[in-house]
Amino acid sequence: MDAGLPREDEFRPALVWRPGFDHRISKSGGFNLARYTGSACRLCRRENIKLFLKGDRCYGDKCAFERRPFGPGQHGQRRGGKASDYRVQLREKQKVKRIYGLLEKQFRGTYFRADRQKGVTGTNLLMLLESRLDNVVYRMGFANSRCQARELVRHGHFAINGRKATIPSQRLKAGDSVEVREGSRSIPPITGAIETVVRRGIPGWIEVDKEKLKGTFKSLPNREDLTMPIQEQLIVELYSK
Repeated sequence: MDAGLPREDEFRPALVWRPGFDHRISKSGGFNLARYTGSACRLCRRENIKLFLKGDRCYGDKCAFERRPFGPGQHGQRRGGKASDYRVQLREKQKVKRIYGLLEKQFRGTYFRADRQKGVTGTNLLMLLESRLDNVVYRMGFANSRCQARELVRHGHFAINGRKATIPSQRLKAGDSVEVREGSRSIPPITGAIETVVRRGIPGWIEVDKEKLKGTFKSLPNREDLTMPIQEQLIVELYSK
């Protein structure tokens, strides 16, 4: 072997560290995954809208957005001025990403999948996001937030049609049933979420039996059933550039 060449185990991909994210290093030296670990309330203040990222806290007096309804950071109160078209589109995309708890790579992949489907791309995008397992678990009231729902799914607390499911991004079809597994029915996060779901309600396209801790994804929602102030056409315009 040529002494001037580096060994095979010396090759490592370049690592880019991003503040506010938890980075896991794989055995090969690259990133296995990344997740946002910063303040959730900061995201609501940045988007200037309540995103309901912290469950029951968002409905009370301790909600940071209610107490400080301006942007985060040193210049948050002075941030303003006329917004360009690009800025409006970018903020809309960031808002939807943060509502559903996705990072850019996963969100972009979901968008291009929606773009390949028949129909209106923006509506397809929202339908794909709504049919994710972590979102359905949250909608059924088995978790206080989508972030908590994602963690509970990853830990194997739910089953789809009787089979254990551990992938938060798994997409459900009309008629699929989601239930809390037998050994997980008494854990505090799930029992606590069931008690507080009355505040936000359960949407009409989902049916839940609270006694059996089981729900059915009856169908995809209609666009008018989604009440969050989302302008998906701005996202389509952004990615179409």
